[in-house]
Amino acid sequence: MKLGFLTACLPGLPLDEIADWAVAEGYQALEVAVWPSTGGRDFEASHLPVAGFTDADEQHTRELLDRTGLTISSLAYYENNLHPDPATRESIRTHLKHAIDTAARLGVDSVGTFVGRDPRLSVLENLREGEKVLPELVEYAGERGVKIVIENCVMEGWHPDGYPGNLAYSPELWEWMFGLGFYLNWDPSHLTWIGIDPLETIEPYLDRIVHTQAKDVELFPGKRNRYGFFGIVDKGGDPWATGWWRYRVPGLGEVDWRHVIDRFHDLGYTGTVSVEHEDPVWGGTPEKVKQGLRIAHRTLSPLVEP
Repeated sequence: MKLGFLTACLPGLPLDEIADWAVAEGYQALEVAVWPSTGGRDFEASHLPVAGFTDADEQHTRELLDRTGLTISSLAYYENNLHPDPATRESIRTHLKHAIDTAARLGVDSVGTFVGRDPRLSVLENLREGEKVLPELVEYAGERGVKIVIENCVMEGWHPDGYPGNLAYSPELWEWMFGLGFYLNWDPSHLTWIGIDPLETIEPYLDRIVHTQAKDVELFPGKRNRYGFFGIVDKGGDPWATGWWRYRVPGLGEVDWRHVIDRFHDLGYTGTVSVEHEDPVWGGTPEKVKQGLRIAHRTLSPLVEP
């Protein structure tokens, strides 16, 4: 098991600088963000030019990994593969294939994305649509020796009423997407705030968990008593405002990391635990983000490498 982090939290820094800093701080792997550009929403970054990835890009990346000793645990392009606009959906599909091609060239086992959702349709209608359009992506990746991992993020900000915008938030939906050939990028923070015990979801699905994101969540039950589970109605223009919970770096929230990592050790998990830093307390500047990553490393490294 290795400890890494998702580079999307440092969108303004080049990958070389991030890699050097990561090694100095004791990290062993990077989950590299490969959005085509930045600015669409928070926590996305473009750290490898996967669209038009050249031989020179491949050589430079391999030299970077050789020099630092880091591994790339996964490429990250988390977008809505059921987007309601056909042109946008196609551009997402095309870029995801670029990410898969780049992963294959670099020998990276997986690429991460979302199932997504068309918010105009019901959940069941989206599942039927997904069964039509998603298997082709799985087949494309499989032909290149790459697994597509789906993060179980709720993506409530993609739905106007704060309902799930990514249809991979529960074990029931995981079983549906496993049937299509997807794998899971397991993240306990999302399970915690929607009321699912993360520990109970590891063993039954271990064979499909090929990557793990380490993100924590802080709950405010008193505020939930005012807004209800679905969160604040007047979001003040921020679709991600919930009013009663927020993401934190590991060790500053509700997730029981000692038992989570121990469960993974017990069951023989050998993949990467990748810190996904979206903590507003330790965000805003690169230096604060780095401090958040240090806090996460102090929390997790004694558990990942006991």
